[in-house]
Amino acid sequence: MVHPKKKKTSLLEFEEDIRLQGFQNIAGVDEVGRGCLAGPVVAACVLLPWWEVFEGVDDSKKLTSAQREKVFPVIIERAFAYGIGIVDAGDIDTMNIGRATLKAMRMAVESMQIRPDFLLVDGNRPITLMTIPQKPVIKGDSLSLSIAAASIVAKVTRDKMMAALISQFPGFRFDIHKGYGTKKHWEELERHGPTAIHRTSFKGVLRSSVFGLLKNRFTDFGFS
Repeated sequence: MVHPKKKKTSLLEFEEDIRLQGFQNIAGVDEVGRGCLAGPVVAACVLLPWWEVFEGVDDSKKLTSAQREKVFPVIIERAFAYGIGIVDAGDIDTMNIGRATLKAMRMAVESMQIRPDFLLVDGNRPITLMTIPQKPVIKGDSLSLSIAAASIVAKVTRDKMMAALISQFPGFRFDIHKGYGTKKHWEELERHGPTAIHRTSFKGVLRSSVFGLLKNRFTDFGFS
């Protein structure tokens, strides 16, 4: 495991270090949606050509939506291979978010058209049930180009999925808050209750909807 205090001066230093050990197909893995109240957790695995320059690729959290949308097709078109893993809210509730995140990462790697021979994984844990050598990198999306690219692919993919849900759940602005616990999202939960894509095992999701139901009942009886 690599700690962020171990300063890297280039987003390709991790890849270069691993390549010197004899590995060739070095891919980055990252996920988004871990802390959301609704929707899936989405992971991406990206294998980039090491000799090409990918301007604008950085930790997805540091980029605006427009910047992510601009570099997303560049990554998709120029990557040797990429894979996506998606675990929905129901499975998250069943297995917990930690296991669901690792499953999404594993699915992303397994869906690759080219099998990586080494994985750089964002976070402090390796992907379980994988035989491919790997290195967890804390804050890897800010330290590794491959992980940063994976973070962008995962983020743009999930954002598009969430935005498409507003027609199915018109009481929730998933196109704006993407399922994260914003003030507006909590207000929507109180007003409408959880939907089929809400993570009911997450703290407060059911409680807020019960509070909203009680508040509406009191209003119906003339109390405010």
